[in-house]
Amino acid sequence: IGDHSPEFPLMSKEGDVMIGGAFSIHSKITQPPLDFTEKPTRLRCSSINLREFRFAQTMIFAIEEINRSKFLLPNVSVGYRIYDNCGSTLSSMRAVMALMNGDEWTLERKCSGQSAVHAIIGESESSSTIVLSRTTGPFKMPVISHSATCECLSSRKEYPSFFRTIASDLYQSRALAQLVKHFGWTWVGAVNSDSDYGNNGMAIFLAAAQEEGVCVEYTEKFHRSDPEKLLKVVEVIQKSTARVIVGFLAHVEMNNLLEQLSLNNITARQFIGVEAWITADSLVTPTSFSVLGGSLGFAVQKANISGLEDFLVKDFWETEFKCEETNRSSGTKTASCKENQDLIELRYNDDDVAELRYSSNIYKAIYAVAYSLHSILKCSHTQGCDKTVKVTPWQVVESLKQVNFTIKNGDKVWFDSTGAAVARYEVVNWQRGSDGSVQFKPVGYYDASLPPGQRFVLNTEAIMWPGGSKELPVSVCSGSCRAGTHKVLQKGKPVCCYDCIPCADGKISNTTDSIDCRKCPEEYWSNQNRDACVLKKVEFLSFTEVMGKILVFFTLLGVLLTIIVAALFLIHKETPLVKANNSELSFLLLFSLTLCFLCSLTFIGRPSEWSCMLRHTAFGITFVLCISCILGKTIVVLMAFKATLPGRNVMKWFGPTQQRLSVLAFTLLQVIICILWLTINPPFPFKNMSHYKGKIILECALGSPVGFWAVLGYIGVLALLCFIIAFLARKLPDNFNEAKFITFSMLIFCAVWITFIPAYVSSPGKFTVAVEIFAILASSYGLLFCIFLPKCFIILFRPEKNTKKHIMGKTSNSDVHY
Repeated sequence: IGDHSPEFPLMSKEGDVMIGGAFSIHSKITQPPLDFTEKPTRLRCSSINLREFRFAQTMIFAIEEINRSKFLLPNVSVGYRIYDNCGSTLSSMRAVMALMNGDEWTLERKCSGQSAVHAIIGESESSSTIVLSRTTGPFKMPVISHSATCECLSSRKEYPSFFRTIASDLYQSRALAQLVKHFGWTWVGAVNSDSDYGNNGMAIFLAAAQEEGVCVEYTEKFHRSDPEKLLKVVEVIQKSTARVIVGFLAHVEMNNLLEQLSLNNITARQFIGVEAWITADSLVTPTSFSVLGGSLGFAVQKANISGLEDFLVKDFWETEFKCEETNRSSGTKTASCKENQDLIELRYNDDDVAELRYSSNIYKAIYAVAYSLHSILKCSHTQGCDKTVKVTPWQVVESLKQVNFTIKNGDKVWFDSTGAAVARYEVVNWQRGSDGSVQFKPVGYYDASLPPGQRFVLNTEAIMWPGGSKELPVSVCSGSCRAGTHKVLQKGKPVCCYDCIPCADGKISNTTDSIDCRKCPEEYWSNQNRDACVLKKVEFLSFTEVMGKILVFFTLLGVLLTIIVAALFLIHKETPLVKANNSELSFLLLFSLTLCFLCSLTFIGRPSEWSCMLRHTAFGITFVLCISCILGKTIVVLMAFKATLPGRNVMKWFGPTQQRLSVLAFTLLQVIICILWLTINPPFPFKNMSHYKGKIILECALGSPVGFWAVLGYIGVLALLCFIIAFLARKLPDNFNEAKFITFSMLIFCAVWITFIPAYVSSPGKFTVAVEIFAILASSYGLLFCIFLPKCFIILFRPEKNTKKHIMGKTSNSDVHY
């Protein structure tokens, strides 16, 4: 076995009970060449880390305060052994072995089995703390960290003797996602240290960000020992569109990243930081504010411990760190001045003292150990402590689980089931002071012990954003979708990247960033902007519109012409022409034609229950009455001229009484059809919302289509019968053969109603009604003009033809009246 050099502490002091400490007082380490030809030289540390040195000083301050106390461990002296791991897990392993074994060197003799310390305070970084805790775990040596926040350390199975006076990153990572969401940043970049701390913290943040609806454009990680990877990270940041960067980094990695960002002049990015670097003094350099100015992040609350500042600046140097050579056999082992010249240079440096934050966690950790030992040693104010009790590490572990006390600044200290403290953070913002210095200004806080709605408090007005702006930066993949549009995700991109598509007709969205559009109720339709439902326009053929007025005009004109014809016939009722044309049936026909014209008015106006029943039945009955009269006239003509035997009066079989009865019978049959229709399934007003999307067609539903087509069909059968009979009688010898005109009128009537059927079925909305009215008016005018116009022409302009002689002409049946 070669020479063995024990690992000596940087600072130590003997006591009845001992507390170990491990801090990264230097942040860089230089490994000796390993050529395996000679024993490697000691690892050389460089680059002093003032914040870590303050931790060691605070540990000594708390121990000295306990030693002076008459109430806590009254007759027991507390000692310490503080090691510098130089920011390396390798050095951490050497330190922890030294803390457990002490510096005794024995040969051919059993070790005492008693560890050198009763508890270890440290370390600052999670990776080093994991090494420490895994090594001490089997020996149940309590480790209390002041700033190792990795959620992985919450596992009681893997780290049964680990405690911390800081909260797990579980809370910080979730709070980061909530902070990002609070400011509406849905498109962010993420960079983390490639370590247990960074990887675990980032994993929790990414899961929480997804829950909050925040998208991460990129996730990059690098280790402090990998400069090539760092350059790739900087390249990704430079090319990205996200203006907000979440940095889950240890302060060493953040320092490296800051250096590269400054070199590449990458500014105007909003950094969101974690407690590990957001208040780190090492990041405050002449060029750093251009990159990190306006940064927001979570920080441990300021120390605020009375007497600490004076001790750090003055008392420590005068009493604990005297610069003098001492023998290693003496009670106080202090490293030589020559070896720690860089520490001596810190003596008059007090710029950081006012900003100390983690120091309170160190202070709490020391007091937690002291209270545990106080309980184990059964100490009392009067009798002191029982020094005969042999303190074992596992006793300290069990006792630490029970501690619950308040330190002098009012903070309560206790550990939860995972060995962690309550999550309580300050939200700080990088700002420039009036003197140009960089300040970490508190702008809010996060307290996990409060109810969910009260955990976050932010003073947004006090925040200074990057570039000294007071305007909130925007970091979104796609802008907000206005009301009237909805989000449609872009193919192959995260959920925050979308297009804003206008809502379809009949659908609206009345909120911004709507996921989909909702359908308007049945009687409503979307407005032009698609952000509100408005009542659909109700459409029906009204008296006030142009089409309605035109149809009313022709209706009234038809009525007027019919009345004029009737008046003309009444005036000339004694003339041969009027007598020869069966004046009784002619007047009944004119009356029915007047009703036909007037029934078209029932089709105009807002449909009601009564108007719907009236319009179809009135139309059906008046037209049957009209056709029945024409049929009667046609039969009279045919029978009169078809009499073959001279002197035989055929008209006695179809005289005036039979004519009246035939008209009555034909009409009565239509009345029965209408009554059945109205009784079984009558027409009713109906809101047709299917034909037009944007408007309601108010129309009369047929009720029973069979009833409607039966009424129409019956009229058609009578018209066809009338046409056939008139067609047979068209060539009868007569100077004024009425059958010709009836044939022609029936031809027009049938043509109108045959074309009506497809037009009626295919016409939309109110035009259906207009087509029906047009058919009624056209057929009525056809009958009026074809049957009565020639007669009126003779009465008015050819009175010489209105004589019995002329009308009878050469007809052999000159004595027959029809």
